[in-house]
Amino acid sequence: MPEEVLFKSESRQSRESIATYLRAVADKLDAGEAVTLSTGSESTTLEIPAQPTFEVKAERETDSSGANAERSVEFEIEWKENGDDEHAGGSLSIE
Repeated sequence: MPEEVLFKSESRQSRESIATYLRAVADKLDAGEAVTLSTGSESTTLEIPAQPTFEVKAERETDSSGANAERSVEFEIEWKENGDDEHAGGSLSIE
């Protein structure tokens, strides 16, 4: 299935700034409100359903020499636009 990027932003931020962004999303999720992402003149609003799939992934990528490694952690919330969602998974713990 082809992927359509609806919004993208990437910039170096302090840990505190990142925590503020994540807290804002968490507050919207708690309140059952839409999440609006915006930068400059670009924006998109997402109505996140009550039971989306939550994916957490930690990765290490290395170049061909193995000398330069980059680590990342990704938090992804996904759902089917038509409302059907059959993902199941184990219990997640973040400490």
